[in-house]
Formats: sequence, structure tokens, C-alpha cells
Amino acid sequence: MKTDWKPGTLIYPLPAVMISCGSTEDEYNILTVSWVGTICTDPAMCYISVRPRRYSYPIIKKNMEFVINLTNKDMAFATDWCGVRSGKDYNKFKEMNLTPGKASIVMAPIIEEAPVSIECKVKEIIALGTHDMFIADVVNVKADDKYIDPETGAFDMEKANLLAYSHGKYYELGKFVGKFGWSVQKKNK
Repeated sequence: MKTDWKPGTLIYPLPAVMISCGSTEDEYNILTVSWVGTICTDPAMCYISVRPRRYSYPIIKKNMEFVINLTNKDMAFATDWCGVRSGKDYNKFKEMNLTPGKASIVMAPIIEEAPVSIECKVKEIIALGTHDMFIADVVNVKADDKYIDPETGAFDMEKANLLAYSHGKYYELGKFVGKFGWSVQKKNK
């Protein structure tokens, strides 16, 4: 038997990411979000949804770019802290001992400690209700070499120990179960 609940956002788990924004050091800020996702492969596009009252919102809207920084277990405290503190009151990079790095294409900084940083340019902003959605082109991805498998060149998700968010709680991702298509893959005899 299943119980009916009021409509809500129970699509979990989600990535717990840190969005870095700003075009100059005095404007740099970090915003933690989980309303983030892929919306297209070719061209590569993604989105973040941000409440207009958040300190980072006008920074992103003015510059029309941001960086999605994936987080891992080592970054869990900073990820949460940057989500509950306002950039108007704190320099989040300094407070959390995070390093703003130079992105390759956008002016917004990457977070050097992040295993992956996804540089994004905003194409469109859609007002939805409590949040506005920033639809963006992915213009570059920076991945930490220590998480790249030297034999395959693939990003090692298990080694990166990525962080996920589920209904108010943070989790490390679990163990590898299978790859795409494994359920129909022909078995070697």
C-alpha cells in the first residue's frame, strides 16, 4: 500500500554542488544548491534554480555566468556552511579555506578543491515561483587529474567520493552497481 502526500519535490538524491560566481575578487561568492541538473547533451546545457532573495542571485544575473563545482566528502562541511551563510556577511572562500581558481572561459572563479568545475554561461532565466531557473550552456569542464583513470581517461566517480543531498541530509555516493547497458550486454561464453 502507498500513501498519498501533497505534491512536493521528492526527486532524490541530488548532487550537492557549490556554485561560484562573480567577475572580480571583491564580488566572488559561493552558493550551495541542489536544484541543479543536465538538460541537454548536444549542445551541453544545464540549469541551476536559485531564490531571487539569495545574495548570489543578482551577481549571477548581472554577469550571466557561474561555475558548478561538484563536491565530495572532504568538502561536506564547507558545502553545508556555504549554503546556510550569506555572502553579504561572509567571504565564503576565506571562511572555509577554499581557493578561488581561474576558470578557462568564464570570469567566475572555480573552487580549486572541487573534483570537477563546470563553467557555464547563462542563456535564459525563467521565473518559476520560489526559484528562478538559470538555463546555461556548458562552455568548459575542469576535472582534477587525481580522479582521472590513467588507462581509460574516464573520471573515477568512486575515487572522487562525490557528495549527494537527499531531503535535508548529505550522503556520500554508494558503490558501483553496473554500467549503462549492462542489463542487456551479451555475456562472453
